[in-house]
Amino acid sequence: MGIDCGHGAAGERRRRPRAARQPHLLALRRSGRLRGHGPCDPHRRPRPAALRRPPFSAAPERVRPMRTDAAAGHRGYLHDAVYYDSDDDLLAVTVPFLLGGVKAGQPTVVSLGARNSALLRGALPAGCGVIFLAGGDLYARPTAAIRSYREMLAGYVADGARQIRIVGELPSSALGVTWDWWARYESAINHAYDDFPLWSLCAYDTRSTPAPVLRDVARTHPRHATPDGGRMPSPGYTDPFTYLRENRPAPPDPLQSTPPVVELFMPTAAQARAAVYAADGGRLPADDVEDLVVAVSETVTNAMRHGRPPVCLRLWVGTDRMVATVSDGGDGPKDPFTGLLPVGDGTDGGLGLWITYQSCNHVTAHRGPGGYTLRLTAGNPHFTA
Repeated sequence: MGIDCGHGAAGERRRRPRAARQPHLLALRRSGRLRGHGPCDPHRRPRPAALRRPPFSAAPERVRPMRTDAAAGHRGYLHDAVYYDSDDDLLAVTVPFLLGGVKAGQPTVVSLGARNSALLRGALPAGCGVIFLAGGDLYARPTAAIRSYREMLAGYVADGARQIRIVGELPSSALGVTWDWWARYESAINHAYDDFPLWSLCAYDTRSTPAPVLRDVARTHPRHATPDGGRMPSPGYTDPFTYLRENRPAPPDPLQSTPPVVELFMPTAAQARAAVYAADGGRLPADDVEDLVVAVSETVTNAMRHGRPPVCLRLWVGTDRMVATVSDGGDGPKDPFTGLLPVGDGTDGGLGLWITYQSCNHVTAHRGPGGYTLRLTAGNPHFTA
């Protein structure tokens, strides 16, 4: 059963208000924080919406399915990795897991790429009740994926589900130069999904997954499932509150080896927005530029309010992307989930960075002797390091 997961100068573009389609921007409109930013392109591509799910009819309370198998008696999220080096190994772990969920009357979901989805469809009985999500843009950005999954999980729980099973995998593009923020995603969801009765398997093909990525997978998944039905502890597992506080330097973008086209010290948000528009010069699609305008505006505002001087905005422009860095002399946000979840009470810039992480195709954070720097990428973030 398949379902769809829903998926120049400012005045020179025809735009319509974007806030009505993006709840996080609507909140900013209402608060006045985006006043003067302007609307966006009418042809912008859709962002991942809440996952539309088929209805789940819970049994009456006295017979409603409880948590079963390895999850019996567990509260919260069970987050397991699956390492496989053959199709048979992948099927040996995932098919019994999925059929066990269906047998127990639990929402049972597959969110894999096209090849592995087809492999599983061929191995499962026809009409068995496993739900296959369409790929689409679900894994375009970690923050959007967390938001969409939480909405889907909350819907199943509201319908009476006592346990939910998911088999998923990240797209291969996530395992390259943008892995740093997907590693943060894998760590953060141990906390972000822990208020749901979820049991998930995250599949990683050891034939193609880089060794540094596999090391992070072990550190972000408490256990891994084995083809013989076992679940083994991950010796290197690191609590997300510790893992997310680590300084994770990302590969430098080659554009940064050239002089920036813009360098502004202590800019206002309006000056920062104008600089992005001017630097673009029509090179990138309007929707990518609009996203970067939002992100730079929010990041500069956060740095001015919550960081320490000097605040500096730098911009680089390539043929397929724009890169912005916003630096200040402070230590950065205190909450390790900042950017991935709408954390805090607004006093530490948590909401603004949550918006930023949803508005860029890659965001990196770095703490150094000189302060805190966010790097924001619009357009194609998958450069060759």
